Amino acid sequence: MARYTGPRVRISRRFGVPIFGPTKYLERRNYGPGMHGPKSRRKTTDYGLGLIEKQKLRYYYGLMEKQFRGVYEKAKNRRGVTGETMLQILETRLDNVVFHLGFGNTRAAARQLVGHGHVTVNGRKVSISSYALKVNDVISIKNNNVSRQLATKNLEISTSRSVPDWLSLNKEEFKGVVMRIPTRDEIQPIANEQAVVEFYSR
Repeated sequence: MARYTGPRVRISRRFGVPIFGPTKYLERRNYGPGMHGPKSRRKTTDYGLGLIEKQKLRYYYGLMEKQFRGVYEKAKNRRGVTGETMLQILETRLDNVVFHLGFGNTRAAARQLVGHGHVTVNGRKVSISSYALKVNDVISIKNNNVSRQLATKNLEISTSRSVPDWLSLNKEEFKGVVMRIPTRDEIQPIANEQAVVEFYSR
């Protein structure tokens, strides 16, 4: 599936939040990109606000529109609060968990690690980034030199990030476990998920 490969700082400046991680450019230029720079713009409509929040989440998790819409539809058909369920589905994707465990220093790197067959779930190779993990699933890096070297390098880069409480990590064995499904407070979304639900409900 296609992925966004354009300018990342431009996207972060458009939304005013570090979508792809911290960047010094966002601190220096805390206004939208383009030739008009910091000049005031027209007031955003409710539809526009919902679109912005949806785009924030979509870029943050690296999903294209059709796939993101599928996540919303899946969340809508489950019991519970749709917005929170949608976030939980996004957080428990295999690529996102690999990122949280530190095996990938970015979500894009974690997605590539999964796609290239370096990751196993419960002992079986899984190369589908969107694979939905469940409680007690064991995520491991394949026991070969190439896979372990990639994971070791990323773990060293990711030392400044802490592993969420709903996951456990054994660095020595290159293994992580989903202990439970995260709550909304633990996810700390970069966007207002309720606005996204309202946007799709129109």
